[in-house]
Amino acid sequence: MSFFPDEVIIEVLARLPIKPLFKTRTVCKLWYGLPSDKYFVKLYNQVSDKNPMVLVEVHDSTKPNSSLIGVDNSRGVSKFSLDFLRDKVNIRASCNGLLCCSSIAVKGVYYVCNPMTREFKVLPKIKDHNLTRFYPDSEATLVGLACDPSRGKFDVVLAGYQCAGSSRRPDKTFACLIFDSDSNKWRKFVSFQEEIFTHMNRNQVVYVNSALHWLTGSGSYILVLDLNFEVWRKVSVPDETRYGTGNRVYLLESDGCLSLIEISDAWMKIWVMKDYERELWHMVDRVSLGCIKGLVHGIFPIAQTGECVFLATHKQVLVYHRTSWAWKEMYSVQNNATLPLWFSAHAFRTSIFPCE
Repeated sequence: MSFFPDEVIIEVLARLPIKPLFKTRTVCKLWYGLPSDKYFVKLYNQVSDKNPMVLVEVHDSTKPNSSLIGVDNSRGVSKFSLDFLRDKVNIRASCNGLLCCSSIAVKGVYYVCNPMTREFKVLPKIKDHNLTRFYPDSEATLVGLACDPSRGKFDVVLAGYQCAGSSRRPDKTFACLIFDSDSNKWRKFVSFQEEIFTHMNRNQVVYVNSALHWLTGSGSYILVLDLNFEVWRKVSVPDETRYGTGNRVYLLESDGCLSLIEISDAWMKIWVMKDYERELWHMVDRVSLGCIKGLVHGIFPIAQTGECVFLATHKQVLVYHRTSWAWKEMYSVQNNATLPLWFSAHAFRTSIFPCE
């Protein structure tokens, strides 16, 4: 390797998966310090941004714990584990290489972790239990994770309808709790909302432009939390989308932009918000679903780039290559899965981002 300049070696190492990268640290002093070098970390994360994957929890009825599978367009299928948390958890949100997980055993306990580096942080418990009496079952309706690599910090958002007094029925009070990794504290503000959210709406939270975005259950607009000003606002969906007439709409991120995918019986239309300030949508692709006609009613888009779209069915993860118009099966579950793959699938990308 001495025949190559350091700049070339760094470019090569920035394209390795994280596990092999950390194994190379024993080679020499330069390589040992790379995972903590600001320039290399920035370069590594920029390369990873162009190669998203799908992270799915596979629930097997014959095993006590679920397994975590990563499906990558260039590297194939790999297995992960969250056993370092020493707790049974649900993945609630994913952002720039970090996961936000909630404890199954103890309500109100949340973790932020990097499954690649196996670092994690237990978020401080909220002392005022009245603030966590969300409807139903005390679980937050919306959970968002905003990870900003350029600033080296993350925020966790819990939001939901609070129960009215001693009643278990919700009122229109929409409480929002925000954890700031810099201050290591929670803060709260309250607003009034009247929206419902489906399971997929809750799963597909998108962080772009310093804001978290959720598609509402009606599909009529996007609910946005601006983290800079801590205010809720609404963003319109494309006028041409016709949710509720047999079409389904999903919210994703695409190369740093907000994106909407509309699926009908015959077509998949991909919209991207090119102008965020003016809320201008552009349809960038219209894909025939004739090749997967038998799967259309049970297929859900999970992640995408400008080149491909990852979609999950009950037992498969597929990728559609937009330039070659080709479909490919990337993963198929072989065991006695108790839940469909799309139920617990998240967009993910590897990163060297500390969360401790």
